[in-house]
Amino acid sequence: MDTLISLRGITKRYKQGQRVVEVLYNLNLSIARGEFVALMGPSGSGKSTLLNIMGALDKVDRGTVTIAGEHLEGYSARRLSRWRARHVGLVFQSYHLLPTLSVERNVALPLLLTRLSARQVRVRVATALDLLGIAECARRLPTELSGGQQQRAAIARAIVADPTLLICDEPTGDLDRANADKVLKILRELNQKQHKTIVMATHDHLAAEYASRILRFDKGRQLSDSAERRAVA
Repeated sequence: MDTLISLRGITKRYKQGQRVVEVLYNLNLSIARGEFVALMGPSGSGKSTLLNIMGALDKVDRGTVTIAGEHLEGYSARRLSRWRARHVGLVFQSYHLLPTLSVERNVALPLLLTRLSARQVRVRVATALDLLGIAECARRLPTELSGGQQQRAAIARAIVADPTLLICDEPTGDLDRANADKVLKILRELNQKQHKTIVMATHDHLAAEYASRILRFDKGRQLSDSAERRAVA
């Protein structure tokens, strides 16, 4: 399979007062285009830091980061920002929807700096909302939606620009089981039918079972790699 993400010898450190904490240590990891990968591990294991590196939100202290054929470790912050806008869709535990904008205007935000016409933007937004099953919510404010609907709106915003990679950090952490399963089924469909590459950090073993591959981490090191396909009802 075509390798989309290649991390080699990745080390990332943060300062906590006078102390230097090594969050990731000499990590090697490859993810193929079209995979749905779940990252699991306790708090502090490096999952979110790893997502930030893959999503071009953070830089490494040592090692090479190659995504979609580009070596990102030497990019400036400005160049990383441009690359991220082109290639990455981000979904967080908190939905980060702007409360004063309608759902359709929230979803349209990633397209504002593109060269698409107003009509093309409307079509893209309508397609994303329909794909996520919330077309009827287009004119509503986020505060008028349930938590599950808000997260689907956040996913619609993440995919509207047709990104190469979808990064999800605890996307079901604020949802009850029923809404979590609805969101996870949507992510699985995006992977299987739209062939989106998805990397998702989660504490939830049931959520991880929707992925085709589970990577377990602790203290900045990878412990295991399970590529078994999970069957979820």
